[in-house]
Order: sequence, then C-alpha cells, then structure tokens
Amino acid sequence: MSRLGAGPATLLGPGDDAAVVRAADGRVVASTDVLVEGRHFRRDWCGPADVGHRAAAANLADIAAMGATPTALLVALCVPGDLDASWAEGLADGLTAEAALCGASVVGGDMSSSPALAVAVTALGDLGGLDPVRRDGARPGDLLALCGRIGYAAAGYTVLSRGFRTPKMLVEAYRRPVVRYAAGPEAARLGATSMIDVSDGLLQDVGHLASAGRVGMDIRSSAFDVPDQMRDAAKALGVDPYQWVLAGGDDHPLAATFPAGTELPDGWREIGSVHDGSGVTVDGRPWSGPLGWDHFR
Repeated sequence: MSRLGAGPATLLGPGDDAAVVRAADGRVVASTDVLVEGRHFRRDWCGPADVGHRAAAANLADIAAMGATPTALLVALCVPGDLDASWAEGLADGLTAEAALCGASVVGGDMSSSPALAVAVTALGDLGGLDPVRRDGARPGDLLALCGRIGYAAAGYTVLSRGFRTPKMLVEAYRRPVVRYAAGPEAARLGATSMIDVSDGLLQDVGHLASAGRVGMDIRSSAFDVPDQMRDAAKALGVDPYQWVLAGGDDHPLAATFPAGTELPDGWREIGSVHDGSGVTVDGRPWSGPLGWDHFR
C-alpha cells in the first residue's frame, strides 16, 4: 500500500472497502479506460512502469479535457497466473508516478486472475468551481488550438512495429506520454468553448468536436513543426510524417476551441479554425488517409 502514496484529495486511501476522496467542488468528474495486452501494449516494447504511465495518462488526460483537475485513480488488474509479482509492482510505480504529476494518487482497485493481461483505470477529478468544458460548444468563428506534442507516439509505434528501437526520442514518446494536465483547467478559465483529449488521432478527435457542435473545422498543416528525427524516421520507413501528426494517437495533447481573439498562453498554439458546415478538412481540403485509431479493427 505504501508504494501508492496519497494525493492532497485523498482522505482515506487503500486498505478499506472503499476509498474516500475529497470533492470540494461538490461535483466529481469521472472517466475510465482499459488497456489489454496485445491490443494496447506489448511487454516486449514497454516495461511495467511504462504501461503504468500509459494507463494513467490515458485517464488523467480525459479528466483534464473536461477542464478539471485529476484527484484520484482506481485500478483493476487482470493477470495471468504466471505473471511475476515484480511486474505488478512496476506497474504500480508507473501509475503512482504519473498520477503524482498532477497531484493525484491511486486510492484503490482490485485484482483477478485472467488468461489475458489487462489494466482498467478509472480517474476522478474536481472542477474547482469551473463549468465543465464539453465537446459540443464550438461555434463558427472560433479558433482551434492544441496543447502538447502530436505525432511522436505514433512515430514511435511505427518504429517499434518495424523491429527498431531508435530514434529513442520517438520510442520513449510511445512508452511514456508527456501530458500537460494543468492545460485543461487553464483552457476552462480562458473560456474554451469545447475540448477533447487527442488519444485516437487529431483528425478523428477534432471530428468529434465538429460533430458534437454541428460545425466544420479546418486544420492548417503549417501549424505543426515536424522535428528532424521524425522526418528522418519517416523517410527511412516510407511514411508521410503528417500521417503521424494528423492521424496518430497516444500523445494525449488537448485540442480546444476558443472565441476568436483569445490570447493563448504558453504551450498552446493555434492550429485551425471553426466555420459553418460539417466535418474536418486539412488546408481547406478533405483528408484522404486514415483518420485515426479504430478500437474494433
């Protein structure tokens, strides 16, 4: 239990039938995700702490995308009988370390034997008096902005899937997302009209904002700086780097729309605009490639 620590919102942590988490706002934001070995991670690509970071980040980013501050994680772990206990301990270390980045902690969970290794995480968050930022608020004339890196994890996935382990920058981006969790409440305070965690691909997830708001959105490819290592890897692997940037997932940046003229803080960059219509275009034209991750493909 001691390796899980306790965040400032934890009144009663692991060890009882249930945890007690402070909800000063009176409202609790909740989200859950599941990672299944062979579908969402591979043990020969990621260590247990890496899987912990990935599992925590996927949920904590969803809380941030509502404009809330993460407070706690609940974890359910299904493991094959031959899994070494040290792997579960490493997973716990990764979950704890990622949660600590935003002041949250692991407050409880459950374990079961299973033919397949799976990690299910539920995250809780506090709105701090702010209104939740939903997906359906974008309006024509709004600007579209992004906070966080994009395309790095997808590039790392491609590198690993081709049997390579370098460039290290890309591989490590796949193993451990770098998420600016404070950007969610920051966007809410700035008056964001809609927001989403980009987990499945920028075009696909921005498409959810467009669909929910019944508007069209256009993304400018010139808004993205493709680093040299990504360009070099793309050339070596025969991939268009913008496929990673526009349709790759697992980096978990936040995409949000703001009223025109909003002065964006450091870390945010304007990447497009909202207009009357429907769907998402790139540089004013339909995108012909894949849009992002398909959970059932």
